[in-house]
Amino acid sequence: LKGIVPDGKFSNIACDLQDFESVRKAAAEIKSQYSKIYCLANNAGIMATPDRATKDGYDTQMQTNHLSHFLLTAELFPLLEAEAEQNGDARIVNHSSLGRLHTVNNGLEEKYFGKNGGNLGGDSIKLMGGACYHRYFQTKLANSVFTYGLHEKLKLRNSKVRSLCAHPGGSATNLANGLKHGCCVDCCLACLMPCVGQSPEDGSMGLVKCMVATDAQSGVLYGPKNSGVAGLAVPNPPKAYETDPKAIEMLWRTSEEATGVFQV
Repeated sequence: LKGIVPDGKFSNIACDLQDFESVRKAAAEIKSQYSKIYCLANNAGIMATPDRATKDGYDTQMQTNHLSHFLLTAELFPLLEAEAEQNGDARIVNHSSLGRLHTVNNGLEEKYFGKNGGNLGGDSIKLMGGACYHRYFQTKLANSVFTYGLHEKLKLRNSKVRSLCAHPGGSATNLANGLKHGCCVDCCLACLMPCVGQSPEDGSMGLVKCMVATDAQSGVLYGPKNSGVAGLAVPNPPKAYETDPKAIEMLWRTSEEATGVFQV
């Protein structure tokens, strides 16, 4: 980052998303250095990893991709509120993916949010299928459901903090490095992705738009049109199961059971 933005100011803070205590320590360090923050971008994630539990007992993907982001957002929310009150804007940005549209039962399932790590289907994997991907899809749907649920809570209290979400389309990042779908499939993917997908830079445009665009609206998911694999970052209408009040209630309840109360 220093090489790209020589005059930028950067602060490295250790944060292991598979360890709630590490997340709390990172949040405490941020709060000791800053009284307000403009944007929290929950971007870090993993994909289709083996069926394992974190030290806290949760699925590694769900804790990394959602639960720890929920915790970090709750911890830093007062700083975001402080920024919004002073300057009229602050943002919480979650990063979902096309995977949110591929859950087995078209919706969130509570078992993936509990202390069931290592007991959620095993290590079967195939291209966009198998238990490893099924767990991943749940986490990516959790990202969008969290965004829509948080937006509604912020709207009720007339908060100036925006809750936004992005998807990168089919972006040729290193997220899938190390995944083995079989020799033929892996070779085909290596050849096809550069042709049908988009670059990491283009894939990041939804995230960037959510973070800094003046016209980015709270409660909206931005990415390639109709959840496509490439294209401009535009609003994507939610599926009914992304804004389902029962899904939002379940996500909020189980996330608080895992990490503590998030008072908006």
